[in-house]
Amino acid sequence: MGVAPESMGKEKNDNLYVFKYGGNAMVNDALKDRILKAICALYDEGQRVLIVHGGGPFIQRALDRAQIASEFIDGQRKTSAAAMKEVETALKGEVNSDLVGRINAMGYKAVGLSGKDGQTVVGQKRLHIQRLENGEQREIDLGRVGNVLRVEPGLLNDLLEKGYIPVMTCIAQDEFGESLNINGDIFAGHIAGHLNAQAFVVLTDIDGLLQDVNDPQSLLAQISLHDIKELVSEGVIQGGMIPKMEACETAIRNGAQSAYIINGTKPEQLAQLAGGEQIGTKISYGTEDK
Repeated sequence: MGVAPESMGKEKNDNLYVFKYGGNAMVNDALKDRILKAICALYDEGQRVLIVHGGGPFIQRALDRAQIASEFIDGQRKTSAAAMKEVETALKGEVNSDLVGRINAMGYKAVGLSGKDGQTVVGQKRLHIQRLENGEQREIDLGRVGNVLRVEPGLLNDLLEKGYIPVMTCIAQDEFGESLNINGDIFAGHIAGHLNAQAFVVLTDIDGLLQDVNDPQSLLAQISLHDIKELVSEGVIQGGMIPKMEACETAIRNGAQSAYIINGTKPEQLAQLAGGEQIGTKISYGTEDK
């Protein structure tokens, strides 16, 4: 295993990669080990790495065991206080602990965290605006679902500087101490932005953003922030890709130098990306965005 990187610039973080980890790379154990090894290989090459994860399937399994029914509103899980306890148990006690253990077993020093630790991420309750068929809108309380209010990156910078690999799950507290579940993509985008990461990398189950979701050859290799709104209106960015693009935009507008959506089921792409190859879809500032 390589030594910790010697250059630890705190402003631009030119050698920091922040990964949003999820999809099939999380639920398949063999693939999980391969992707974690690929991330740690970047560490060996002198990069610093930080992993942010969610864990939808694990949350659902925990809620099923507790016999707590899941209610989704416009694709968002309504989270009661009782459900929030199960969410924390699944994300922190199961998923985060497993990832940290696997990385440590490979010979590295991983530290498991949530946004609550050191008040790294403070959230605020999210109220969902639902659009009705008659054109009216109504506000819906989603329970313990939150947005990111602010980020304090000091603890993460300290850990990175000392050669640790932070592994974060997307739970925060509000200013009153209540736990909140935050969308993992958006949470990760805020972390990457406030750390001024060299790259924010979203691991998905496809090769990137496709012009035609049914045509694997229609990959859009590069887009600017200016393109996102138009691609959403055209239906190119849809479904689960919407929060991923929002996360990339959040990362860049808050300080990340670039963002990528790549295929997490192909771990070899991480080395290719770090080597400067064009992999997946790159999102960056365009001339219209500056």
